Amino acid sequence: MKTRLQFRKSSFSDPNHECVEIATNIPDIVAIRDSKIPEGPIIRLAPTPWNAFREALATGAFNR
Repeated sequence: MKTRLQFRKSSFSDPNHECVEIATNIPDIVAIRDSKIPEGPIIRLAPTPWNAFREALATGAFNR
């Protein structure tokens, strides 16, 4: 039996604009998609790169 991804919106998402959803219900996979296009592409990452990305966001590594 195949487990379905269970997406949830980011707590920082704006319900009318930029919305990101993530699914972490399958071990060793973090799935990310645009909530405005749920049938669109899904990015799948291992937890380590996902956590590195989250840390970079939190520390402002992408701010210019």
